[in-house]
Amino acid sequence: MGSTMFNESFRNDSSESINLRSESFSEERDMGIVPEIGCLSIIVLGASGDLAKKKTFPALFHLYQQGFLQDNDVHIFGYARTKLSDDDLREHIRGYLSHGASKEKREVLSRFLQLIKYVSGTYDHADGFQILNNEISGHEISKDSQPGTSRRLFYLALPPSVYPSVCEMIRRYCMNQSDLGGWTRIVVEKPFGKDLTSAEDLSAQLGQLFDEQQLYRIDHYLGKELVQNLLVLRFANRFFLPLWNRDNIDNIQIVFREDFGTKGRGGYFDEYGIIRDIIQNHLLQVLCLVAMEKPVSLKPEHIRDEKVKVLQSVLPIKLEEVVLGQYDGYKDDPTVADSSNTPTFATVILRIHNERWEGVPFILKAGKALNSRKAEIRVQFKDVPGDIFKSKRQGRNEFVIRLQPSEAMYMKLTVKKPGLEMSTIQSELDLSYGLRYQEIKIPEAYERLILDTIRGDQQHFVRRDELKVAWEIFTPLLHNIDAGQLKTIPYKPGSRGPEEADELLAKAGYVQTHGYVWIPPTLA
Repeated sequence: MGSTMFNESFRNDSSESINLRSESFSEERDMGIVPEIGCLSIIVLGASGDLAKKKTFPALFHLYQQGFLQDNDVHIFGYARTKLSDDDLREHIRGYLSHGASKEKREVLSRFLQLIKYVSGTYDHADGFQILNNEISGHEISKDSQPGTSRRLFYLALPPSVYPSVCEMIRRYCMNQSDLGGWTRIVVEKPFGKDLTSAEDLSAQLGQLFDEQQLYRIDHYLGKELVQNLLVLRFANRFFLPLWNRDNIDNIQIVFREDFGTKGRGGYFDEYGIIRDIIQNHLLQVLCLVAMEKPVSLKPEHIRDEKVKVLQSVLPIKLEEVVLGQYDGYKDDPTVADSSNTPTFATVILRIHNERWEGVPFILKAGKALNSRKAEIRVQFKDVPGDIFKSKRQGRNEFVIRLQPSEAMYMKLTVKKPGLEMSTIQSELDLSYGLRYQEIKIPEAYERLILDTIRGDQQHFVRRDELKVAWEIFTPLLHNIDAGQLKTIPYKPGSRGPEEADELLAKAGYVQTHGYVWIPPTLA
């Protein structure tokens, strides 16, 4: 169902539209008053797709394995167009979860899979959703859930093009019509549009059906352990409070690198490119947490208010502070046009116009088919004034937060080289999570975010006004690229990307360290 047809249907049936929106969602307002005692139904739409099988169902299994989902409380429903039986879907999922599993884990997995039921149907007609609602209601009745207390979580592991029709079907046929502590919540995956206009159109369509408190726009980077640590790191440690500003910091890099290409997803990727796919959402979310001011409290809305303020302070992007690349061989994919100008690499400099960050470049860099795989935040401090050791050649102090892989935080600093001579060398103070927290399993991002949705905590989800401002920052640049006004530069797979990107970093003030490499510590 296209956006025009969707909007037309609402104009032609205004009385029904008013009736849909006029219902109070008191179950959301009363969350903190009425205890959640009703049974929980988790509905994965797009259940036969890759995202559901590789991310959503594994996350649900791990939550079940750790006791966050209980047999006597939860049931899981898969919904998709593919004709499958319950056992067919269970076997598809089992293949992603049973590899190398112990006997104990296989037994837990078998119990988990029995919680899953499958319903086949289309995404824009009532029949399938009416059957789905009957199945959910039957589960709620079987669990003796008190009327008005049951909970329904719909996870849309689907392309955004079908969000409006799916959400309309949910709203019409599958809503939990309760007001005694129960709720209905909708999780939507990125991308949320392709530019400001399409994102606002999508937000408006969903906003006609659901309150903002019911919508959870998921960006899995916000569920990563080290990203979630940023607020604690910045605002619970005296070390950083006086240093975290333009007086001490020269530049900040937020980097995403992959050592492989599009892996057969060229057709999909070519519609979006690396800026839409990675920078406008994942890296910009990290920037918000690095640059925001201290919130009034840890309440989700106070945190999200500060993130919006940072985005509103970002100056328009200058084209001379952008370098785009496309790796050699990208257009060999038969689903990619020979004339494609889609960037597989981008370095973009953002500048924040406020008291704390005036003059500090935030360098967002992402690319595919590069020489390494990692995601990290690199805070580079200014040179030491009056350096009596002449240690500038060793490199500047840097504070690095490695988001993935080998999660770690380390401070690069200059120390005396051991021995009889007075010479300096660069070393690090290192907190590597795999070594320090050997007994703790770091949860996957999707596990954390699904659990947050069940708990009603929207702190790590993107609010509508935040999404709008993010698109306002990047839409002019994206339209320039789409129009061919900004060209991509070829680069070799396995390289650092275009040389022009390193030149841009140097112009921005970044000083590259030579002769030093951080090596993740290994367990003995």
